[in-house]
Amino acid sequence: MRTRGLLTLSAAVLMGLTACSGSSADAIPSRTASSLSDGALTGTLTVFAAASLTEVFSELGDQLKADDPDLDIRFNFAGSSALATQIAQGAPADVFASANEDQMKVVTDAGLQGEDPTIFTENVLEIAVPKGNPARITGLADFARPHPVLALCAPDVPCGAAATKVFQAAGITARPDTLEEDVKAALTKVQLGEVDAALVYATDVLAAGNRVEGIEFPEAEQAVNKYPICTLRAAPNPAAAQAFVELVTSDEGQKALADAGFRAP
Repeated sequence: MRTRGLLTLSAAVLMGLTACSGSSADAIPSRTASSLSDGALTGTLTVFAAASLTEVFSELGDQLKADDPDLDIRFNFAGSSALATQIAQGAPADVFASANEDQMKVVTDAGLQGEDPTIFTENVLEIAVPKGNPARITGLADFARPHPVLALCAPDVPCGAAATKVFQAAGITARPDTLEEDVKAALTKVQLGEVDAALVYATDVLAAGNRVEGIEFPEAEQAVNKYPICTLRAAPNPAAAQAFVELVTSDEGQKALADAGFRAP
């Protein structure tokens, strides 16, 4: 065991945007960020991104804004299924980054993508427990026990879909006490001591620092989540959308993702 390191959005999604000062996706190209921007980007860039990307995308947003001070960057972080639905229903956005390919397919099947999606990173699940692990959780089998209080992501959310796969691989019938709408909500339950354990992404455990402890388990390799990103066809700010996607897939973006615990695609 290693010590490592909420937003559920409704139809009023635009009120909750965070300001920053299925077709198969293509493989990530090799890029650098040296020519992504020259300070000419203006207006508002709106990025819809999986909740697990909160910290690293906020950091990359700060980097882009440092190069383009007249650009206002707004993030909508939530479960990928909710974001895909919002985009399909006409919510204005420039970029969509999903935590799995299934939810990106919702957008591409509707013909709403600008350029074809690119897989830009990968992630795996990890068990998160409160600091000190008071319930003495040791592995995935504890999710079949009746007494620990357990949290999972809802099955339609990528972290929930991945959980279903790992339980099937382990031959376990999970007994969760709560199903959360995104991975940050599940993690928050652990941080507050409201549950004894939750299945979240390894990156979320790392981001939580010493507030939680993480437990790896071998079945996680049976459900590796691939993250696609694309600009959107109706993007209000297509130039800024392209610049952000290029930053995410650049060497600098990939280093930021690796530092946050994500895997190279």
